[in-house]
Amino acid sequence: MPRSDQPWKRDRDDEREDDDTDERRRKKRRRDEDDEDDEFDDYAEEDRRDGRLSRADLREIAGRQRAIILCILGYLCLIPIQFAIPEENRIYLALALIPLGITAAVFVFMLAVKVYGQTSGIVYGILTLIPLIGLIVLLIINQKATSLLKEINDPREG
Repeated sequence: MPRSDQPWKRDRDDEREDDDTDERRRKKRRRDEDDEDDEFDDYAEEDRRDGRLSRADLREIAGRQRAIILCILGYLCLIPIQFAIPEENRIYLALALIPLGITAAVFVFMLAVKVYGQTSGIVYGILTLIPLIGLIVLLIINQKATSLLKEINDPREG
């Protein structure tokens, strides 16, 4: 585009060139993003064929693991409390432990079914209802979910 000798025309021409350049950059960015989305879709399909977990499955695992971590925290908070309260009030502590144990068993079952399979999920869910063993099962399931999520984050380590 030839440049004009008049300054006011030069400014307008420069603005048009800048607008054209910005528009080209935006179009290129959109094309690149579309290409990345296509690559991601191919990767997701490849993962499903390989037997790997989908993004939705990983989100479920992460959410259930978060609930299990909260259950572990609840157990660990209730242990010192049992020594701090008088003997006659410990029944209230047991009543607080029942919903915590049921919640932990449900989330362990759901996470173990996703990670290990249905049979293991049932066994781990039942074992979670036993007081001390339940805490150990929570820690085991949490560790398995953590390692699975880390493996997905960095496939070279898996």
